Amino acid sequence: MAGISVYARFPILLPLVLVALTAVGQEQSVREGVNERFIDPDLDTTRAAAGFESENREVYSRRHDVLDALDLSPGMAVADVGAGSGFYTELMAAAVGPDGKVYTVEIAPSWIEYLNEMVSAEGLDNVTVVLGGERSVELPDDSIDLVFASDTYHHFEFPQSSLASIYRALRPGGRWVVLDYDRIPGVTSPGRMDHLRVGKVEAIAEIEAAGFTLEQDVDLDFDENYLAIFRRP
Repeated sequence: MAGISVYARFPILLPLVLVALTAVGQEQSVREGVNERFIDPDLDTTRAAAGFESENREVYSRRHDVLDALDLSPGMAVADVGAGSGFYTELMAAAVGPDGKVYTVEIAPSWIEYLNEMVSAEGLDNVTVVLGGERSVELPDDSIDLVFASDTYHHFEFPQSSLASIYRALRPGGRWVVLDYDRIPGVTSPGRMDHLRVGKVEAIAEIEAAGFTLEQDVDLDFDENYLAIFRRP
């Protein structure tokens, strides 16, 4: 067995090690200030929401195709991490039904206020708004069937810590779904190349290193985005 890491031989050890490391705050920021404009208390959330819900964004215009790929069913407990204006939260709430549960997670108090108002106005009784942190999604352990993030993963400033918290929140066998922009040299615009911390290849590597198994690289014929589904063992 020479040359095979202990993590390859015993994959359950890696998430435990990551949890231990991040618990004592050893992970450093991978890009300081990456979320600065989103957590600005003066952010105009109404204007930002209009941008999020633009038909020019594939994550919005193709939202029903994405929802179909999630394969949600009534009674499931799911989480929308980095929910923004909450348009996926609304779709998920309908899909899991009154016996299901949706946690809509944001790190900015201004977005939390926006989401609380949206949930109240829409009468989404099966939705709970959660103030997440830069290192944790702040969800209950072993409670979630599926965690979803749209246009959010590249904003993880402390990815190992955040992934460890997602791992803890998922039930064994639960799914972790990432919808995000890809980052392809020579194809992706220079501005987006500078903005994106990681693209699909790097994201998959990070997530697999955190103990998740890539289950499906979903082909939805996106122009700019990718959809990857992972599973917690």
